[in-house]
Amino acid sequence: MTLAITVREAADRFGATPAFVASAGWSLSYAELDRLSDQVAVAFTALGVGDGDLVALVLPSTPDYVVAYAAAAKIGAVTAGVNPRLTAPERAAVLAVARPAMVITTTELAPSDADDAIRTSPDQPTVVIVTPADEPSTILADLFAAAGPGGRPIDLAVAPPALADPDDPDDPDRVVAVVFTSGTTGTPKGAVFTNRELAAITASDVGDRWGGGGAMLASTQFAHVGFMTKLPWYLRLGTTTHLLDRWRASDVLRLVSENRMASVGGVAPQIALMLRDPDFDTHDLTAVQTIIMGGALSPPALVDEARRRFGAAYSIRYSSTESGGVGTATAFDADDEEAFFTVGRPRGDVRIEIRDEHDQPVADGTVGELCLRSSCMMRGYWNDPDGTAEVLRDGWFHTGDLGVIDERGLVRLAGRSKEMFIRGGYNVYPVEVESVLASHPDVLDVAVIPRPDDILGEIGVAVVVPKPGATPTLEDLRGYAEARLAAYKRPEALELVTELPLTAMQKLDRRALRDRFGSPVDHTG
Repeated sequence: MTLAITVREAADRFGATPAFVASAGWSLSYAELDRLSDQVAVAFTALGVGDGDLVALVLPSTPDYVVAYAAAAKIGAVTAGVNPRLTAPERAAVLAVARPAMVITTTELAPSDADDAIRTSPDQPTVVIVTPADEPSTILADLFAAAGPGGRPIDLAVAPPALADPDDPDDPDRVVAVVFTSGTTGTPKGAVFTNRELAAITASDVGDRWGGGGAMLASTQFAHVGFMTKLPWYLRLGTTTHLLDRWRASDVLRLVSENRMASVGGVAPQIALMLRDPDFDTHDLTAVQTIIMGGALSPPALVDEARRRFGAAYSIRYSSTESGGVGTATAFDADDEEAFFTVGRPRGDVRIEIRDEHDQPVADGTVGELCLRSSCMMRGYWNDPDGTAEVLRDGWFHTGDLGVIDERGLVRLAGRSKEMFIRGGYNVYPVEVESVLASHPDVLDVAVIPRPDDILGEIGVAVVVPKPGATPTLEDLRGYAEARLAAYKRPEALELVTELPLTAMQKLDRRALRDRFGSPVDHTG
């Protein structure tokens, strides 16, 4: 089932049920999502957007975004989200790769040369500046006005069905979404997903059932793979998704409590902030049954504390934008070894192989590049055949992550291939070291980066966020790691910080850490 048809079917099944609740309190029902996306599809067509054209949404995560995404799917157009938390140059770099036919954005996020509400030329996209709506009836009103002859609003009383659906809505290989990766260096890359991949992603968790979703919280930007590829999943479940202008632990705890949410999702730094909230214990969180965290490994101390204080099962998910957000997971009833030090086992039809530098599978217990294959993964990179050929080989996605499969079939990460450093001729994988140091009783969070050394070439620097009141020393950490890490893997320098820097996609910003602490200069003064 395609995204366009799913929107229509969800409206028939769930009608007045709120699909999305804006931070201001107003909601967009399933019926309104279908009706308004029909109307926006008409406006898109009037503005010259058609089959195969790309619409870039440089918008905050509001119901407007969802309406525009559904509208594009209904006319066979492609949607690419641009994370509003990126800087202006970063957003411009994404748009340069996307080459959209239309950009929908706000005054604050608009490209710097978009002086007019509408700007067209043979080699530039149409740019529509919209004001985020404060109720369903005004969603994308500026776009409606722009689509009318002479700037007059078009008649939205009736949306012709021919304009509300693609020419061939059942085409499983029609491109629906381009999701840009969260990398902090190099040229942005947009992972391409068709109706077929979106259906496989939905089936990986929902199967063919409808309903039973309940209330949930949008913990990431809508431009993230967790929303772009999983919108059909949420629509089939009939979820009511609550939105936030900006993620704040206190607001999240309040919404989880008030709406009796059964599951909390996001990335590990978010759950850490929730646990640190001074009012945590005043909230009724008894409805929470599961905690699902992706993006990175969760420190063992965090997993242990979250399970205990929420009274819920905790699952760590490993995936990537290119994998469609589907990869491996630790079991909800995992023992401590699995829950603390691994990313679990493959989900659904995901297959995992660890390969060497010659692209040959290695024996279990050997570190190599983690390669993945599934029905959920991307078709390739948008406008980037060379980049596609580099990572997709013989149907396998080469993640660039280093990992190992242990004797129980569990996947353990060792970091990115480009993050590996060589200390005295030995390879050191930061994530392997971090997973051990993170279980130290005085460590709240930790990252390991290389620092140049005149004798050894490089040494490991542990950048540590200590637990409140704790002051771990380098000797403490090295002694603690002695039983699990060879001497050359243990850190030889320590930096204490109040928090680790994150990228716009809430992942550890290793480049910022290297810029600050990777120099041999003493940074402690």
